[in-house]
Amino acid sequence: MSQIDVYNQEAKAVKKVELSDAVFGIEPNQQAIYDSVLAYLAGLRQGTHSTLTRSFVSGGGKKPFRQKGTGRARQGSTRATQFRHGAIAFGPHPRKYSVKLNRKVRQLALRSALSEKNADQNLTVIENLSFDEIKTKKAVALLNAFGFDRKTLFVADASEDFDNAFVSMRNIPNAMLVTVSSLNVYDIMNADKIVFTEAAAVKAGEDFAA
Repeated sequence: MSQIDVYNQEAKAVKKVELSDAVFGIEPNQQAIYDSVLAYLAGLRQGTHSTLTRSFVSGGGKKPFRQKGTGRARQGSTRATQFRHGAIAFGPHPRKYSVKLNRKVRQLALRSALSEKNADQNLTVIENLSFDEIKTKKAVALLNAFGFDRKTLFVADASEDFDNAFVSMRNIPNAMLVTVSSLNVYDIMNADKIVFTEAAAVKAGEDFAA
């Protein structure tokens, strides 16, 4: 277990909390991180693109001109790929882009991403994200107090009261709030800073260590 400072919402250190070395202190596996991000981005692709092949294009049943004697290349249909309004050759069709990733690789990637953020000192622990009202100014003040001016990912435990904070951050382009259960490698690596609540840090250490 390693200790890390816990800050209040004014960015003042108030105590320390122990982080699980099995989650926040391992040697990052870059291949696992890469595979996990690739699988995540592949899963976002809808794969609904579709083109019309000759079997789907209407018309073209009549031979456009006779076989011989015209000096032109023989043609059997005006819906061949070389004609205007013709079909598409070898075009894309609906498909799934999802990539299968083993559970152990997913877990390793998550631990590796968190450990890398911690090693680079881009991981912060805050007491809580409890706001007494929905106010974007409060969320902006929180970011300014810590000097976070780039992409910041906040992580809270589902049992905490963070509803007001979640709504307050919706209009801030460089801030996002998720729960521990919905945490993924892409969001971690895409963020410049990651901020755990104290409860979320403990929860992550328990859930991701297995």
